[in-house]
Amino acid sequence: MSGTVTGTPNILLRLEALFVVIGAAAAYARLGASWWLFAVLILAPDLSMLGYLVGRKAGAAVYNLVHWYGLAFACIGCGVFGHAPLVLAIGLIWVTHIGFDRALGFGLKYAEGFGVSHLGLMGRPRGAAQLQSADAR
Repeated sequence: MSGTVTGTPNILLRLEALFVVIGAAAAYARLGASWWLFAVLILAPDLSMLGYLVGRKAGAAVYNLVHWYGLAFACIGCGVFGHAPLVLAIGLIWVTHIGFDRALGFGLKYAEGFGVSHLGLMGRPRGAAQLQSADAR
């Protein structure tokens, strides 16, 4: 499948994501924000998977929007430059979530299905025939 990262680059991207997790969590700890807030919101971005109830294309679009570092870093920027510690805390939680997902291999999704991401196929390997039958659905 084209468009996915394999081999050493995949390992490096996942390690890079782990460093993002460590950095964002350390910044959150330094901020002194509530760990209860962190616990409540760390999985909130995964609510974007509800987009798959509409269909694969919509699901991938919603999931990717919420799991794109750009919006999370914009939130951090608003928190820093707007002197809004709560917004900053939410942005750091958001970045931590994205980094953790990427470190585990949950990448940005393709419309072929939830298990098809830029970091490769999730779950058991699927052959080309299985991917084509998934496209037919």
